[in-house]
Amino acid sequence: MSVSKKLTVSASPHVRSSATATGIMLDVIIALIPSLIAATVIFGYRVLMITIVTVGSAVLSEYLCRKVMKRHNTIGDLSAVVTGLLLGFNLPVSIPLWMAAIGSVVAIVVVKQMFGGIGQNFVNPALVGRIVLMASFPTQMATWAAKSQFIDVSTTASPLSQLKTMFTEGSISFSGDMPKLWQMLVGLRLGSVGEVCAAALILGGIYLIIRRVISPAIPLTYIGTVALIMLIAGKGNLTFVAYHLLSGGLMLGAIFMATDYSTTPINFKGKLIFGVGCGLLTAMIRLFGSLPEGVSFSIIIMNILVPHIERLTTPKPFGTPKEEKKKKEAEAK
Repeated sequence: MSVSKKLTVSASPHVRSSATATGIMLDVIIALIPSLIAATVIFGYRVLMITIVTVGSAVLSEYLCRKVMKRHNTIGDLSAVVTGLLLGFNLPVSIPLWMAAIGSVVAIVVVKQMFGGIGQNFVNPALVGRIVLMASFPTQMATWAAKSQFIDVSTTASPLSQLKTMFTEGSISFSGDMPKLWQMLVGLRLGSVGEVCAAALILGGIYLIIRRVISPAIPLTYIGTVALIMLIAGKGNLTFVAYHLLSGGLMLGAIFMATDYSTTPINFKGKLIFGVGCGLLTAMIRLFGSLPEGVSFSIIIMNILVPHIERLTTPKPFGTPKEEKKKKEAEAK
């Protein structure tokens, strides 16, 4: 008697997605293009030179590192390109190109490949590359362009520095030295090349959400937490809140780096905790820290805490007995 085969038993996963690592990275690259165009228009062709150096160094580092480690080549997944782009976006336009290359090598070799490659790193590679450059070359990392195509930034303090002075002195007042909010939105301010144009970053974030590459949970909770704390710190001054949201690397960090798959929680509750933690740390560093900015350090700290967040928020499989019940049963025996 022949038995027809009606059920195939196999290991999970049983539901597969058509999304690939290359496709996801390509979407991220597309989402970053508006910011790259805006930065080039604002700061000039040197933005493209920095981007070429950081991306080229990242790809070459990954290729050589995989070769030395005798592992299969992974530059085709475009993750090294994304890392190079994000690192370039976190650098001032005046930075020497050889320093930018060092940042890419650190990000790819030390943070990514030494931990196994894509998906194995426990912190964001581009942010670590930036932090290493900040610690190694603090003057160059805090020196902005003497002049962009649209603004003279040679004698103006950064918006975050001015906001911190306002909070410290207890007097929230906006002088003519501060860029107007519309200038902050379109990028006519001091800052790293890829973080200044908030409008372009938001546009890229909307694209990623529509494509379902990222969830809005982390960006919204991150930015919302910063807004709430700054509302309290600014004694209800909405202009103070708006300047903080548009200053520094908050938009770039919240949309493109705090949403990295490898270094953020998987489940929804974990994402909320992660976003709130990033926002809380960023606000505290901005208000009370020795540095005016805190996005990079906040995301890195929360990256390190992700395994604990996952352990506390991962849903229990249906039918799994609770730990207390297990303990009581064991004691009864």
